[in-house]
Amino acid sequence: MAGNSAADRVLAGLDPEQSTAVTAPAGPVCILAGAGTGKTRAITHRIAYRALTEQIVARHVLAVTFTARAAAEMRARLAALGVGGVQARTFHAAALRQVRYFAARLLEGRAMPELLESKARLVTLAAARAGVRADRTAARDLASEIEWAKSSLIEPSEYAVAAAKATREPPYEPAKVAAVFAAYEQVKRSNGVIDFEDMLRAAVWGIEEHPDVAEQIRAQYRHFVVDEYQDVNPLQQRLLDAWLGGRDDLTVVGDASQTIYSFTGATSGYLIDFPRLRRGAVVVRLVRDYRSTPQVVGLANAVIRQARGAEARLRLELVGQRPAGPEPDLRIFADEPAEAAGVAARCKQLIAAGTPAREIAVLFRTNAQSEAYEEALADAEVPYVVQGAARFFDRVEIRQAIVALRAATRSTPEDAPLVPAVAEALTATGWQPDKPPSGGAARERWEALAALVTLAEEYADRSLAGFIEELQRRAAQQYAPTMEGVTLASLHSAKGLEWDAVFVVGLSDGTLPTTYARTAEALEEERRLLYVGVTRARQWLWLSYSQARSPGGRVRRPCRFLPQFERGGGDRGGVAGLSRKADRRRTQVVSCRVCGATLLAGADRKLGRCPTCPSDLDEDLLARLSAWRVRVAAAQKVPAYVVFTDATLTALAERQPTRPDELLAIAGIGPRKLGLYGDAVIALVGGATVDDLAPEKSSAT
Repeated sequence: MAGNSAADRVLAGLDPEQSTAVTAPAGPVCILAGAGTGKTRAITHRIAYRALTEQIVARHVLAVTFTARAAAEMRARLAALGVGGVQARTFHAAALRQVRYFAARLLEGRAMPELLESKARLVTLAAARAGVRADRTAARDLASEIEWAKSSLIEPSEYAVAAAKATREPPYEPAKVAAVFAAYEQVKRSNGVIDFEDMLRAAVWGIEEHPDVAEQIRAQYRHFVVDEYQDVNPLQQRLLDAWLGGRDDLTVVGDASQTIYSFTGATSGYLIDFPRLRRGAVVVRLVRDYRSTPQVVGLANAVIRQARGAEARLRLELVGQRPAGPEPDLRIFADEPAEAAGVAARCKQLIAAGTPAREIAVLFRTNAQSEAYEEALADAEVPYVVQGAARFFDRVEIRQAIVALRAATRSTPEDAPLVPAVAEALTATGWQPDKPPSGGAARERWEALAALVTLAEEYADRSLAGFIEELQRRAAQQYAPTMEGVTLASLHSAKGLEWDAVFVVGLSDGTLPTTYARTAEALEEERRLLYVGVTRARQWLWLSYSQARSPGGRVRRPCRFLPQFERGGGDRGGVAGLSRKADRRRTQVVSCRVCGATLLAGADRKLGRCPTCPSDLDEDLLARLSAWRVRVAAAQKVPAYVVFTDATLTALAERQPTRPDELLAIAGIGPRKLGLYGDAVIALVGGATVDDLAPEKSSAT
């Protein structure tokens, strides 16, 4: 057995729950790991501990995860722990390696088919063969449906029934999708290629139908670790079962509250049912959050605490381990341009204060939302990078739309109203107002074009030609290369990442949750998506929504998953200053005089600005007001705060009112205090000293 010192080093620094996971005996182990609780640390240390104590041989371990980046990180951590030889791969990489290795035996000397990198071209051919007209966007949606079906072990003949049962929203009627699916399989075979799902199936088939292949693979891999187990689909689970061959040395790690890929076929059912299906399974819960401040953790708990459904049975109440930090910012803006401008201004402040741009992220529900933030950050001269999608003006549909708009200028009168002109021009690209199509890619395309119409509402006083010039200006400005910048990303693409400062934006009902989430299960997945976004933040968290899409537009409701927006925050939510009293006076809108956000907290409303916005406090005036308050309180024989609180004095020194109506606009100053102290305060603001004031002006007598 290896010396205890090496194993002891692996155990050093682990918390009690991590240590339990690391030292659990051979057999089924389920690690329920909340966001930021050190799941990668737990599983890599478990592998290292077992290898260093000679319970296992490293080369007999297969650790499976979902991204090449995560697999590489796992290998690097194991190497740092002094353990080499572990195979850490994605499902696809592991399957491809095995299929290639056994190809000669499985294919009886025939060459292994070429692996298809993208289905789009063959899906387009298959659609034509099936009599379905499909452009590039429709082909992407058809490809997604085929991938869902194949990952769910559904054949073309079973698609229509399965899609209805799963409440899918396919881009065409189910029978047509099934026909395209069947034609795709034929076209693929005739072209001598296989796709990624075929490759996983080939690996399963090789093990299930060839005992010699199964024996060799199972002799090589005897101990299995699966990361992000809540994201496993039926095809991947079948491959895992084939690898195991009835053995039970399996460690899985996952978080049911981070199940956000159900639309691809992923299911948390295998994680939820693990203890029931694996007799004697050890279940360990990791709840100590080392990533985020207690304030961020508190809000994350508040979001997920209301979850319902199967995943909620494994809900974890996180416990923050970091020192206290700032309360999350909850901001309400009049419209989306104001929201984007407020985010950009705050990003600039953070960067100026020393936060690297790469440690800031702006997260949104759909990629179509990125344009407003690209524009606002560019205007604020804040560098940015778009992750997981093309920049707004690089998108194919936007380039096509601009071509259509240019063509429309030839037939559109100069004085034609802009918004109808833009909407009419976009119909040439197939876009129809108020008719979002089914299918993810088609819907995203529709939303991107709808964003152009929304943008036109901001420039309604311009001609169509003038609007095109504005689009060209924005596109040119946003092509500026940046080496490092604020990350713009969808909530889905942010999974597995973290930043010092995170802005979760666009939190209005209809966007999050999306209007397309019509079932209870879909709504719960939207809630989990917000939870994922919140838990990306280490130190600073900003959540915002705009009351209208464009200036003067229809008022929208805030996200239902954030009760602090609607009913006021509770202490357990980690959001300070949002009370029911503030909610009752929602109609008395007070906006930050710096960034324009709607102010809810009493202290913020009194100051007339957000706590993070720069102060314009006159310190000399504050000193004179404080001295005056002491004299008045002494004359009245009352505590100083009865005259004015410290917050009110600060507000007076910042806002410097010179008229009675300006005094009354400060929360906490009503008609009575205006009558008692108004003249004295206005005189002090005007430059008077305490000694300049007559005694009767300084008291209630």
